[in-house]
Amino acid sequence: MRHSVTPSDLAASVMAVPPLARTAEGAFSDAANAAVLAHLREGGVTTVLYGGNALAQHWPVAIYADWLDRLAAMASDDTWLLPSVGPDAGKMMDQAAVLKTRRFPVALLVPMGAPLTHDGMGTALRRFHAACGVQLLVYIKTDGYIPAALLGDLLAEGVVFGVKYAVPRQPGEADPYLAAILAAIGADRVISGFGEPPAIPHMLEDGLAGFTAGCVCIAPALSTALLAALKRGDRAEAMRLLRPMQALEALRGAQGEIRVLHDAISHSGLADMGPLLPPMSAVGAAHQDAIARAARDLLAAEQDYRAAQAA
Repeated sequence: MRHSVTPSDLAASVMAVPPLARTAEGAFSDAANAAVLAHLREGGVTTVLYGGNALAQHWPVAIYADWLDRLAAMASDDTWLLPSVGPDAGKMMDQAAVLKTRRFPVALLVPMGAPLTHDGMGTALRRFHAACGVQLLVYIKTDGYIPAALLGDLLAEGVVFGVKYAVPRQPGEADPYLAAILAAIGADRVISGFGEPPAIPHMLEDGLAGFTAGCVCIAPALSTALLAALKRGDRAEAMRLLRPMQALEALRGAQGEIRVLHDAISHSGLADMGPLLPPMSAVGAAHQDAIARAARDLLAAEQDYRAAQAA
């Protein structure tokens, strides 16, 4: 596992956001989590975040250190592994005590909910960093969540490493909040946080450095190629590479991004992800056949792409 990173690493790889695999009894599944990490590595993905798809905000603090240590032991030497912290300030400080004795350079800040003020949030983030030295990738999902000027201050202080931006907009809609963030901290510090489809306009039109994704967990080589196409400015190639992912993305949008991806990886045969961590629950039986088809079709497209690249 890598112990130091630079802003350029935000663009070096798709940031995969895998689910967390558990056994039928609910324990951490060493075999299944290792299989997912190995599949990502074989497909060229070297940045892995255990965040929303892993339901990291619901991990009990009592098992936080053990689960992170297990994941770190599985990661290859060139893998940048990001844990998550929060969402509340109290939990962040408990997690800071764990991270202080480990060597994770950056952690994702899971979005906080009310009650909070911007000044109070700035204080909480500064206290976390002072306690453990870990920088924060701030996950932004709502307009005005943290003022751009405050993000700029926190970046200058070394508290914030960057932003994972996922405020929903309509196609073609102006995004003054994103524009303000880019002006405050620079596009090289901001990645798209929605997955492959929104990454296309985010990178080509807004200049974001890279993107996080869930479908990359099944199709890492395709997603990596899509990132490369976007870096070249090749929209047509990016759209072509996106096509095999669209069926699963549509199901994720309709039935829930987190739980569909969790079930899809199991249906693909890559790993048995086991039960979802509460308070999330599985997709209903009526939709499982569609998820299975989309997952297997995407894995087949991934395998075809790898074979073509190797020929």
